[in-house]
Amino acid sequence: MSKTVRVAAIQAEPVWNDLQGGVDKSIKLIQEASFNGANVVGFPEVFIPGYPWSIWAKSPTENGEFMNEYFNNSMELESPEMERIKNAVKDAGIFCVMAYSERFQGTLYISQTFINEEGQVVLHRRKIKPTHVERAYWGDGQGESLQTVVKSSFGNIGGLKCWEHTQTLLRYYEYTQNSDIHVASWPCIFLVEGLEKWPYHISTKCSQEFTRILAIEGGCFALIATQVVSKEHAAKIGIDGFRFARLPSGGFSMIFGPFGEELVEPLPADQEGILYADCDLSRKAEAKQNLDLVGHYSRPDMLSLRVNRYPSKPVFFAQDL
Repeated sequence: MSKTVRVAAIQAEPVWNDLQGGVDKSIKLIQEASFNGANVVGFPEVFIPGYPWSIWAKSPTENGEFMNEYFNNSMELESPEMERIKNAVKDAGIFCVMAYSERFQGTLYISQTFINEEGQVVLHRRKIKPTHVERAYWGDGQGESLQTVVKSSFGNIGGLKCWEHTQTLLRYYEYTQNSDIHVASWPCIFLVEGLEKWPYHISTKCSQEFTRILAIEGGCFALIATQVVSKEHAAKIGIDGFRFARLPSGGFSMIFGPFGEELVEPLPADQEGILYADCDLSRKAEAKQNLDLVGHYSRPDMLSLRVNRYPSKPVFFAQDL
């Protein structure tokens, strides 16, 4: 059956290391997306308080003071700040996938929180494996974060973050959860074409393709939400002098259809804005006629996936065993 859902992909600069400022800007973007008719809006990875590229540019010792500030400006799930966002989502009547650095006790997590149009948290998940040097600052998501899709009045909404899109088995498990609309939360990635000693697989083009393949394999709509970095904030976030940070740049937001086609014109890499697309969910069935990796195009008698959805804990009690 035909059902059209308007989706919105954020491309914006964070309010760097400023929790309250980040919440204020997030609410304004939610309101803008709703004003322009969006039903579903997706945010970039760790939009609050911004992606700390300084962890790649500097040593942990040099970066200590900055990351202490970063920790204190990360957001707790159960907090007045999250309540403000939930209320804004409810007032806007929109479904929001909020992406932020989550502070829980003494550890940070790269998190997505799915908030429905009633302002209720219907799914909360953490990046199951932070990428490379990210592991020095953020913890791993556990088994409960393998759920990546939740039902909503706008269809089944899924989401992954950054290089979770490279994790073949995690993508495959999402396909079994039957995603209609996928939110790909990515950080800023700089325009590094032509530079030596920077891996191509950390480029805007390759990062887009990681998400495009999910749209094709999953037969779903997929939106990429990304960050932008301006020159004026380079020193504040510790990347002044980092030769790979060509500023202003960082944005590569996009919206893909279930055949992998681009549905919108991209914004310039240094420009803030919101991309919109009207998605006819009936096209998912058309795509699945050709390719259904968990249906007619699977061979579970030969290849299958084992999933452990139970979280590991540092302490177990007798009744848990």
